[in-house]
Amino acid sequence: MPSDLVIVYHRQPYEEVEVDGKIEFHENKSPNGIVPTLKSFFGRFDKGAWVAWKNAADPANPGFERVVEIEDQHGKYSVSRLPLTPEQVTSFYHVSSKEAFWPILHGFKERYNYDPVDWSTFREVNWAFAEAAAAEAAQGAVVWVHDYNLWLVPGYLRTLRPDVKISFFHHTPFPPADIFNVLPWRREILESLLACDVVGFHIPRYVNNFVSAARSLLEVDTQKCEKVKDELNAQTSALSEQSVITEVAYDGRTVLLQASPVGVDVGYIETLANNEATEKRVGEIREGLKDRKLILSVGRTDYTKGGIEQLESFERMLENRPDLRGKVQLMHVSVSANVNMTAYRQIQEDLESIAGRINGRYGNFDWQPLLLISNPVPFTDLVAFYRAADVAWITPLADGMNLVCKEFCAARTDGDGVLVLSEFAGAAVELATAVPTNPFSHKSMDSAIEFALAMPEEERRGRMKVNRAMVQKQDIRFWAEDQMRAFSTPKEKTSSAAEVA
Repeated sequence: MPSDLVIVYHRQPYEEVEVDGKIEFHENKSPNGIVPTLKSFFGRFDKGAWVAWKNAADPANPGFERVVEIEDQHGKYSVSRLPLTPEQVTSFYHVSSKEAFWPILHGFKERYNYDPVDWSTFREVNWAFAEAAAAEAAQGAVVWVHDYNLWLVPGYLRTLRPDVKISFFHHTPFPPADIFNVLPWRREILESLLACDVVGFHIPRYVNNFVSAARSLLEVDTQKCEKVKDELNAQTSALSEQSVITEVAYDGRTVLLQASPVGVDVGYIETLANNEATEKRVGEIREGLKDRKLILSVGRTDYTKGGIEQLESFERMLENRPDLRGKVQLMHVSVSANVNMTAYRQIQEDLESIAGRINGRYGNFDWQPLLLISNPVPFTDLVAFYRAADVAWITPLADGMNLVCKEFCAARTDGDGVLVLSEFAGAAVELATAVPTNPFSHKSMDSAIEFALAMPEEERRGRMKVNRAMVQKQDIRFWAEDQMRAFSTPKEKTSSAAEVA
């Protein structure tokens, strides 16, 4: 039976677990991720399908199940699995997506690696995704494509199935034209995205950057521009915009553009933060700290996350503020994104080197100033650390959104805690009362963390109250409803935009 909603995402919507020699499909371990939210949309349609890839040593193996039927708490839906060889995955994902696209999307032109990119394989994989989506989609269905590694799917799909509605959501930043245009395939990518009915980004800056790139190469006309709503216009952020383009025309088509920040499952996090086991763990953490203040930083081992810059700032603070030695502890969680990639391996080695230097210079038998955690922390434990921390120090050099800072605010059901947040995280346009910091400036980084540590309780609670209210308002369900409005016809979407704002 054809599907009314087809979600195209590189990850499968479950975990494969071997039980008694048989493969079973289990729910994802973290119920707070994007995958459960996407699956929740299936309950709104008569029939849904998901298209993803699966590693396959031999794609021609007749025993490979291309389509599997799933039934879970979200209903019944089919998963169309594309068999990709290890060589295809390396070329399409690890090389093209991570070595070429990732640095450009985040503004790191100096890390861009063009030479090993096999563009024909990237096209081939994207075509396979488009074919699978076209085969699953009912007449007039919605096909929802996710993220930059599937940039070419909309263009191919429009050729295969001109009847379907195509929506694309971009989970990373989108850079300005002078950076995006470093990519030799820029025109092909932009033409594909402009084949969509809706293109969504986290914040207005990324929308406007996309339009600037499109205009630099193509005859794109602005049809509609709106004032940015207050919820996405914190003046403390380097990413703020006063107006955002919401509709463009290209090649006889109208394309709606949407700024819609992904949120977190606030209800789930609050329930976890308030349960008895978490309360007990928080007590244990604080007892271990004694009278010291805990600074918590959580992220991936990635040059975009600013981990090295943060540890260097912490070292400067200990050097310049002898009165804080023995009084603070930084728990820096930096989990490797991909151990097979040289760039990330070097970042990990640098983090370990700096951490060793800091602990060697300032640590003693009673106090270790820095805890560097490189293994994944279970989410239940992480929530306990969110609750116990005095300061969350989130300082990426570039970040499409950053959900850690929202998780921290959601977990602070006690109303306390200070969030120090980089101006270059997408979430900074929402969280106006976070302590802003510029991770490219030593002075800004150093003064922000010292200011946060010294902040009096009344101010801490006042700031956290405002941030929590925003995180609660623009949670993951808010994003889901925003996406549903985008699935409507262009006229319906346009008329409802004012109501949403």
